[in-house]
Amino acid sequence: IFHLVRAFESDEIVHVDDSVDPIRDLETIQYELCLKDKEALGKVIEKEKDRVRKEKGIARTADPPLGETFKSAYDKCMELIESNTPVQTYADFSMGEVDLIRDFGLITTKPQIYVVNMSKRNFLRKGNKWLPKIQAWVDEHGGGQIIPMSCEFEQDLMDLQDDKEGQKAFIQECDDEVKKMGLTGPGFAVKSVVPRLIRSGRQSLCLQSFYTAGPKEVRAWTIMKGTHAPQAAGVIHTDFERGFIKAEVANFDDFKALHKGEKGMAKVKEAGKYRQEGKTYVMQDGDIVVFMHNTTGSKKK
Repeated sequence: IFHLVRAFESDEIVHVDDSVDPIRDLETIQYELCLKDKEALGKVIEKEKDRVRKEKGIARTADPPLGETFKSAYDKCMELIESNTPVQTYADFSMGEVDLIRDFGLITTKPQIYVVNMSKRNFLRKGNKWLPKIQAWVDEHGGGQIIPMSCEFEQDLMDLQDDKEGQKAFIQECDDEVKKMGLTGPGFAVKSVVPRLIRSGRQSLCLQSFYTAGPKEVRAWTIMKGTHAPQAAGVIHTDFERGFIKAEVANFDDFKALHKGEKGMAKVKEAGKYRQEGKTYVMQDGDIVVFMHNTTGSKKK
């Protein structure tokens, strides 16, 4: 979940509550999410009771006995929700409880990233009076990543997407403005936050990519972290997983450093960075892969 909260003043953009207060807005959003989860939990327990009644042949009017693990998971979730606390902030669930909670369909089990929308000027100077207060609120409510940004800046940059020279001039203009404020160093470099938002979302969901390349196209494939090579091959085609033999692998960072834009894998191989991996290989983010497989027709019966 990306929480986008307003942290800028503007007479042209009226806030629904007539004032700018990101902490109030965060409280409101979290309350509404927890309220939705409370509603979902009510449906979860009724569904579980119906399942137990059918399984044990109990009358619909009777109150069926629920499993200890289910009751424990349900009670912990309800206690968190009623205290306006996201379920994902609680760290003491057992593995059995976690397996059950995955099927509850609760919104607050999702990872949360807080995006703070500031004015263009505050974004450039990397400062805003609300940032420390937002950081304190997030820390008090289970923690999470905070990403300051400026929709105003991003829109101005996006408006020039078809004019590369115009984009460069706009970035340079912003750089000059930052220098006039007396702010220097890599921490004040002017660039879009959109790539960071994408990376943060993927990391929160434990996603990563591997690449396949050929004469006609280079393609990225998305997998979960911890995926083994045969299962990654299966993302391309189930036959690749079924007939998996090995994977020939090089990492993108090695390829970029050694080839510097040149085609082929010769320099990677010369440097000993091109290797063969088997069925137990855990895929790494940025792997460039050739899967070797051998699939026959239907198996003999």
